Amino acid sequence: MGSSGAIKPEIKIYLLALAEFHNRRFFIFKNGPYLMFGCAASAQVKTSRETKGEFLSVAMAFCVGLMSAMYLCGGVSGAHLNPAVSLSFCIIGRLSWKKLLPYSISQVLGAYLGSAVAFLLYYDAIMDYNQGKLTVTGPNETASIFVTYPSEYLSLQGSFLDQVIGTATLLLCILPLDEKRNNPAPAGLLPVIVAAVVLGISLSMSSNCGAAINPARDFGPRLFTLTAGWGTEVFTCYNYWFWVPLVAPTLGAIVGTCIYLVFIQWHLPDPEAEPDTRITDILETKPWSAK
Repeated sequence: MGSSGAIKPEIKIYLLALAEFHNRRFFIFKNGPYLMFGCAASAQVKTSRETKGEFLSVAMAFCVGLMSAMYLCGGVSGAHLNPAVSLSFCIIGRLSWKKLLPYSISQVLGAYLGSAVAFLLYYDAIMDYNQGKLTVTGPNETASIFVTYPSEYLSLQGSFLDQVIGTATLLLCILPLDEKRNNPAPAGLLPVIVAAVVLGISLSMSSNCGAAINPARDFGPRLFTLTAGWGTEVFTCYNYWFWVPLVAPTLGAIVGTCIYLVFIQWHLPDPEAEPDTRITDILETKPWSAK
């Protein structure tokens, strides 16, 4: 800090990134946002063999966690929670490019810890479900509690396109939400609307490969499963498929942002000019009468 007590810009960037980190973290920050909610719900459904929930409950839990995270720290860092969203905001000028890397790293680390908390919460259930063996494939696999994997029928090209379309759809839906020249949503409802958009994508685009649409949401938990006992198979299985939810959402964010810019933002009307209240104009238009 300087003599005035102001925070240096380079320090402020990392403080904002820390807020992104906490957004994906766990119960110590009042609510368990995003990854803890979603992975815990997934663990509950999987280990109960769908007697205590189903696909819809997992999708809704992820969205409740997302909404909670946005309300929790949205005023500090923007609560992007997604490197693809941060990249999009850099492209359109809402976020400085120098913030992209620290934000992204923090998002991945937060996702890692959120997954760890869900694992600790359901450790006994997971171990009972798979007889103490942490496996990535097979009838009793548990890696998919935390990480997305492709369906057996899905080709590499199909899974890549799936993630590009899903992420592009996400950005097309959320970029106009606070555009004042369009029909902006009320600021207090932004987390609810974004959560509803993600829920819609989850309900309609999850069958192929889980609708990650977020590099941090997949890579952070994948790192966790690597270190927690599932081993390197979380990266090597399905012919090293792990790179798809890293690269494809990034490309999808660029595609969605470019579509929004070219077909929407560049065609919005300019803000209305303020009325000209110069004294000369007032005198010229005033119906003065001679006395």
